[in-house]
Amino acid sequence: MDFNSSSLFSSAHHLLTYGLDGSPIYADQFTRLNRDVYERAIELCNSHGTTAEEEAELCLGLLVAFAATIYDNGCKQQYIQNVLDRSWEVLPKLSPSLLKVRLLTYCYSEFYDESLAREAHTIINIWNKNELTLEQAEIVEELKRFEENQYPWEEVTVE
Repeated sequence: MDFNSSSLFSSAHHLLTYGLDGSPIYADQFTRLNRDVYERAIELCNSHGTTAEEEAELCLGLLVAFAATIYDNGCKQQYIQNVLDRSWEVLPKLSPSLLKVRLLTYCYSEFYDESLAREAHTIINIWNKNELTLEQAEIVEELKRFEENQYPWEEVTVE
């Protein structure tokens, strides 16, 4: 499978949403997609974009890929930290855009720094709410989910 940063994002996003539309989940397909996405993310970790936008797209694809995959070669957290470090370098260079909101959102999902969510909301607030694209509406919902559940793998009980 040939991947670039946008196809990595696309495949990783598909993996994150696999079966949410009510379609059946096939273990062999899920496992294969997981492996392909994880292996390609590892391969792309040492790649860099030639522009701020390309670097941001690559960082976004890597963060989504690592969030979506079940595999860990023992170094996954180091890879994620490396991508976060790269993201801090590129975020100030990006204009307010869907790409920046996506990258802010996925950086936020890694360690829940409220300043990242605030910056994403600042950009979202300038969008025309009545004319959101599918991608804009989707990232608004993803950010909301991350903000509402900062412990997605934990069961939280209220006493």
